[in-house]
Amino acid sequence: MEALMECVPNFSEGCRKEVIEAISAAVKSVDGVKLLDCDPSPSANRTVYTFVGLPKCVVKAALLAAKVANSFIDMTQQKGEHPRLGALDVCPFIPVRNCSMEDAVRCANDFARQLAAELDVPVYLYEAASVLGAHRVSLPDIRSGEYEGLPNKIEKAEWCPDYGPAKFVPRWGATVCGARPFLIAYNVNMLSTKEQAHRVALDIREQGRGKDQPGKFKRVRAIGWYLDDEQMAQVSINLTDFSVTGMHDVFQECSAISKSLRLAVVGSQLVGLVPLQAMLHTAQYYIEKEQLFITEECQKVRLAIERLGLDSIEKFNPEERIIEYVIGSNKPGPLVSSSVEKFVRELGSRSSAPGGGSAAAVIAAMGAGLGAMTGWMTYGKRKFEELDAEMRAAIAPLDSAMKDLLCYVDADTRAFKAYTAAAQLPKATEQDKTARKEAMSLAARDIVEVPLSVMRAADKCWDHLDVLAKHSNINCRSDLQVGAKSLETGVYGAYQNVTINLPTLPEDSVTSVMAEARELLERSTKRCAAVLEAVDTRCNTASQT
Repeated sequence: MEALMECVPNFSEGCRKEVIEAISAAVKSVDGVKLLDCDPSPSANRTVYTFVGLPKCVVKAALLAAKVANSFIDMTQQKGEHPRLGALDVCPFIPVRNCSMEDAVRCANDFARQLAAELDVPVYLYEAASVLGAHRVSLPDIRSGEYEGLPNKIEKAEWCPDYGPAKFVPRWGATVCGARPFLIAYNVNMLSTKEQAHRVALDIREQGRGKDQPGKFKRVRAIGWYLDDEQMAQVSINLTDFSVTGMHDVFQECSAISKSLRLAVVGSQLVGLVPLQAMLHTAQYYIEKEQLFITEECQKVRLAIERLGLDSIEKFNPEERIIEYVIGSNKPGPLVSSSVEKFVRELGSRSSAPGGGSAAAVIAAMGAGLGAMTGWMTYGKRKFEELDAEMRAAIAPLDSAMKDLLCYVDADTRAFKAYTAAAQLPKATEQDKTARKEAMSLAARDIVEVPLSVMRAADKCWDHLDVLAKHSNINCRSDLQVGAKSLETGVYGAYQNVTINLPTLPEDSVTSVMAEARELLERSTKRCAAVLEAVDTRCNTASQT
């Protein structure tokens, strides 16, 4: 897959539609770039754009957008609730797929250098791109004093720009550009004054009220402001690492503090896009807190939207706001998304891929799926009410294994094609031979690792099939029996794909891989027999009563 870089420039204009649209048009004009979101805020007088593409294309789009902004935005006339330093206030680059933070840093420097040269404006680097001292890493530190304080600040040696002139440019101000992980811009709505919202912000943000009074959460920045157009205040929050502090963490805490102050929290708002994992992370919190049973991704997303009140200001459409949905990276591969007939016909065609590896993954996925189905046909029925806890414990991991196994259907074919392509690379020169050897070595790992992963995923199902064999709705016994044999067959097929491809691996790893694969195969045979025996025992017992 091609490298995918994200850019999220924040322009200091949120009111004039013609300006907002002109900047959008500049971004859209660049081939290889997709504008994912344009989120204007009239009260903040700020618009956040989100676009992705090839790294060099994303830099080009950001530069064109900045040039358009330079024609329209005059900072001597700009007012708004949001802190800002310039017309293009901040422009971060975020690695999304097949690129690193180092790549993002290169993008930031390329953009900053060109922006400074072409517009003759000062540019500061922040976060991972920062190189001139610890005081210039954090965006709030660089933006301290804002546009109004910039004329004095920029003359100080410690605040000399990384690129561009060390002089105040009244119409533009300055731009902060950098590289960072994914940041979630998230606001909690309050029926309060700006000052009350800021009081809550001080309690939750990492900086707190100062060095001696830190706030509750790590990796959180927050301020309070008031939205005239919505007639309410917000705790405006930046979550710089949602795996450390999630949306639910700050929402629950803001709600608790507001309750103690006799203030009302009325939902929340996401600005820009959000990673799917952040939504699922929040959903899992409420699932565990409320002891809910939800397995489908779409339902988990809906739960997160509901519990956080993300529809409170405007309709939250997951297809437009969750980054994986917008760029389509969550869509199933061509084999999994094809019809059964088409897949089987491809298996039977005069082509080596898809082949036994993809078929093994499909068969194993069907085994896990039939196990989950047996659980569902027992769960929630009055007749089997006392088994609900056991069924919940079995259904969720089987459902998860089924989805994981489906991913390996296309992965196996991709791995085989990658290895074949590597083997066909030229070998005329020593340089060619070295490049070919390295490419084949990388591809060889996948053509073994994918079927081995199929075996591992299937292996996690046996404990749950065993529970179902002993306790589930006996009327579904044939489904469970077919499921168990399918799972065993999938493991057998994956094992054969591991062994046939072992010669492509380095000799020092063959022994350990073979030992693991053989152990998984033997366990599969035994566990399948045990599941079938348990079902037969129940059937025989039932027939005798």
